[in-house]
Amino acid sequence: MIGSLFAGTDESPGEIILLQGRSFKSYRGMGSLSAMKEGSRDRYAQENEAEAKLVPEGIEGRVPYKGTIAAMVVQLVGGLRAGMGYCGCATIRELQEKSKFIRITSAGLKESHVHDVIITKEAPNYQLEQ
Repeated sequence: MIGSLFAGTDESPGEIILLQGRSFKSYRGMGSLSAMKEGSRDRYAQENEAEAKLVPEGIEGRVPYKGTIAAMVVQLVGGLRAGMGYCGCATIRELQEKSKFIRITSAGLKESHVHDVIITKEAPNYQLEQ
């Protein structure tokens, strides 16, 4: 269920593509038509279907290249630690017990991200939606 999180890393399958000066990696969900043709159709209860009758439940495309999983995990752990600090929690258990989700408006979401500035150097833990 977190395959797309690791898509774009060195360890994920797919070729690296250079497009308009940026690196991307090809991505294929397990429910995509090409993955089903290559053997994942049994995951979607379509193992006995002819190729022409397969109903894909995923897509093929490209995602930004992300480097190694190890470097990505460092960023994920850092984000988790920062969030725990904001909540005043020292352990995952404490975070589960103390944290609350709050609903914010779309204007609040926009304000919580970078705005009124042009990013000149990307950070490994932040990217603008493409």
